[in-house]
Amino acid sequence: MNRTTLSLIAGVAALAAVTGFAALESPDAAGAGTAKAAARLPVERTTLVCPAPSSSDIADTSYTSFTPVTAGTGSGGKAELRSATEESDSATGNSAGKGKGEDGGKKAGRPALQPKAPGTPVTGDTSGGDTPALIGTAEGKFAPGWTMQQTTEVAAGAGRGLLGVDCTAPDTEFWFPGASTAPGRSDYVHLTNPDDSAAVVDIELYGKDGAVKSTAGEGITVAPHSSEPVLLSTLGDTPQEDLTVHVSVRSGRVGAAVQALDDKDGGDWLSAAADPATGLVLPGIPKDAASVRLIAFTAADADTDLKVKLASPTGLITPAGHETVHVKGGTTTAVDLGDLTRGEAGSLVLTQASSPVPVVAALRVTRGKGSKRETAFIPASAPVGARATAADNSAKGSTLSLTAPTATAQVKVTASAGTEGGTQASRTYTIKAGTTQDIVPPRPSGLKGGYALTVECLSGGPVYGARTLTASVEDTPGFTIQTLPDDRGTVSVPHADEDIAVLQEK
Repeated sequence: MNRTTLSLIAGVAALAAVTGFAALESPDAAGAGTAKAAARLPVERTTLVCPAPSSSDIADTSYTSFTPVTAGTGSGGKAELRSATEESDSATGNSAGKGKGEDGGKKAGRPALQPKAPGTPVTGDTSGGDTPALIGTAEGKFAPGWTMQQTTEVAAGAGRGLLGVDCTAPDTEFWFPGASTAPGRSDYVHLTNPDDSAAVVDIELYGKDGAVKSTAGEGITVAPHSSEPVLLSTLGDTPQEDLTVHVSVRSGRVGAAVQALDDKDGGDWLSAAADPATGLVLPGIPKDAASVRLIAFTAADADTDLKVKLASPTGLITPAGHETVHVKGGTTTAVDLGDLTRGEAGSLVLTQASSPVPVVAALRVTRGKGSKRETAFIPASAPVGARATAADNSAKGSTLSLTAPTATAQVKVTASAGTEGGTQASRTYTIKAGTTQDIVPPRPSGLKGGYALTVECLSGGPVYGARTLTASVEDTPGFTIQTLPDDRGTVSVPHADEDIAVLQEK
């Protein structure tokens, strides 16, 4: 037996130790047509990051953690949430004792969340402007579909109103159409690094004339287990009303979200839009929206015309005067769609007729009038897929919006047990092709506290969803919207068998 064969045996033995003899078939071992389909198995570990919620001393923030029940998980596992600064201290060997703004080892402002079992949400609260960014890890039975919602009420000042964001999984690229550096706006992109090594990040801005020329956004270092808020106005010299922010990571990974604060029109978090695509769905425009503004961008060299449709409760319609939107390559285009929904539920569907190019898009939605105006954002979303979850819901003030742009679909909506008591409840809905349905979601029997909503697709075409929270904040109609992409609670694992024939010397 030669050295090459010995090396091969050693390598395969190591692989088998890691995978449990998961993938050791030779090409000749299985006949054509005998391969087994890949299995869908629950993920075993999930990491989420939550940005620092507010710098306002009068901010009140709640966090809701929820893991839906998933078949095939074991009995063990845990979910924990730590401040980014606490993680950093631990990683560098610094103590986390008193004398550094902490109490008994817990960082000031960090909510205490102790999930007990999948299927029941848990909440924690903080107040003031010193709450840090948070890094969360869920393992075992708590990992599949783990969802964290961060909701903040700010009674006055820039960005006053209701601000909500889903804590995000770290990644290496993000697109944020809908940001701004216009007078009266203070937009920050929050970068949070959950890992043990530094991340290096580039931030690019694109306006109506193309890329904003600046080197200030290049090579930003985000230290391990830390968060960096970057004020967008420092990355360019000329204020611009509509911008697309591109966050790309050279090394490592980060979680990213844009906090958009307006002096007059409130504010909210702008979550990353779905990946660039030739067709997009922006679900869940509130039926009482006072104004809707579409912001779109393509990085391609070619221009494109977006065909605009509104999926209403009765079907797809073309907004009068806004049949198409022309997007010039490499630039951000914004269009005011006005009172688009006219008192009915709606979702925007964007398609391209010929020579399609990948596009990203988001909506800026305003409710209220005069000094009582409030703003929220709807980024283009990925479909619900197998399952999606909205973690933070109350007995009043939650609206679930579902749209099936291409084909009729059937979905199951489950309301979890309440944080303080109650029994889950489920209901099945049929969403007709080309329509959007606003649903008053089922509520848990005997509900006490808040609850989570889980949407599962049972049959039919793709479904897109969003959940709107409303709450009066100092007589202002506060609201925030979170889209419902697939929770990625399961992964595809190819089937394979052990076959030692691959070790035979030829």
